[in-house]
Amino acid sequence: MDLEHDAPTMETKKKRGFAAMDPEKVREIAHRGGLAVHARGTAHRFTSEQAVEAGRKGGHAPHRVRGRKEGTP
Repeated sequence: MDLEHDAPTMETKKKRGFAAMDPEKVREIAHRGGLAVHARGTAHRFTSEQAVEAGRKGGHAPHRVRGRKEGTP
């Protein structure tokens, strides 16, 4: 199996979903979604404590694997 020829390249790989849409169209859809959840009363509102915690975490949680030595869980 030749991975060089089987993997899609940037030239042949087509964008799908929101990535294929005009950025202004995506923004309009997101705007309508935001209005809808606020109208229903189901939108999440961060407390100042939640915002502080989110800021403290920064990008650490998704990257917790970084810095581990090889062979350690």
